[in-house]
Amino acid sequence: MVKKTTVVARALPSAAKPPAKGFWRDRRVLVTGATGLLGGWLVRRLIAERADVVALVRDWVPRSNLLSSDLLSRVSVARGDVRDQELLERVLGEYEIDTVFHLAAQTIVGVANRNPVSTLDTNIRGTWALLEAARRSPLVRSIIMASSDKAYGDHEQLPYDETAALRGEHPYDASKSCADLIARMYAVTFAVPVAITRCGNFYGGGDLNWNRLVPGTIRSALKGERPVIRSDGSLIRDYFYVEDGASAYMCLAEALHEREELRGEAFNFSNELQVDVLALTKQILARMKMKLDIDVRSEAMHEIQHQWLSAAKARKVLGWKPRFTLEEGLDRTIAWYREFLARD
Repeated sequence: MVKKTTVVARALPSAAKPPAKGFWRDRRVLVTGATGLLGGWLVRRLIAERADVVALVRDWVPRSNLLSSDLLSRVSVARGDVRDQELLERVLGEYEIDTVFHLAAQTIVGVANRNPVSTLDTNIRGTWALLEAARRSPLVRSIIMASSDKAYGDHEQLPYDETAALRGEHPYDASKSCADLIARMYAVTFAVPVAITRCGNFYGGGDLNWNRLVPGTIRSALKGERPVIRSDGSLIRDYFYVEDGASAYMCLAEALHEREELRGEAFNFSNELQVDVLALTKQILARMKMKLDIDVRSEAMHEIQHQWLSAAKARKVLGWKPRFTLEEGLDRTIAWYREFLARD
């Protein structure tokens, strides 16, 4: 039985007044991992706020949100690998970057279990390469580094708050624990202006990794096929809608610009819900008004059984809260994939 603990936040002041309107206008922003799920939505929001965005792109993913929409014509693209420190120093310097969102990572747990070295290399070396480049770039004033709830590893006492130990034991989890600690080190030792996000399982339109539960279930249902669950269905996760994620990252970046005491701090962002994989699959089918049997394969290995985040610190210190309920997020996600897959 999971025990709920009292959340003890670090001694930080409560949320200050919000930044002035127009905070992002003409601000020079670098987004790594811009072709990913969160990256595409974050770039869209930044452009809507009139930011000057540079997207670091390694692999050209034609159907990603960034490359298949009007976004591409409205950003500058730097081609290269996040592990290339020399490239990163050039990009930060030549584009006079003020704010960095570091999202680039290998995020698929199954891939990490099959190819741990490439995952560790991208997620750990990519993080220190970016932070070292930023340390040498005096114009950078704010870096938001994407960690994960997986960085906490397996804990008996839940929900995780930001004081919980980072003890990832499997390849992806350990890569995020290490990257998280490296970011803290750069803040404490070198005063690099970095803060860390730890979010639950992102979902939303634009995720083209069909092995993931939400996009895979929706696509299977639209094709009239049985959705596949690779675990036994009992894994409990904290699902977080991607548009709320984009707003959370921007909220933290705005606060970090104004408040030096946030350097090195980590923040959980979450709807604070516990949903098991089988229940979420059934909920997606119900919201799509589809009656299909579910193919439960019990193949997944090296997975944390139960994850659940407290976002109390983000609410208190940043004044942040999610805009969308799980049901609203799922409806928006289903609508996105209906339109996207209708083009095929």
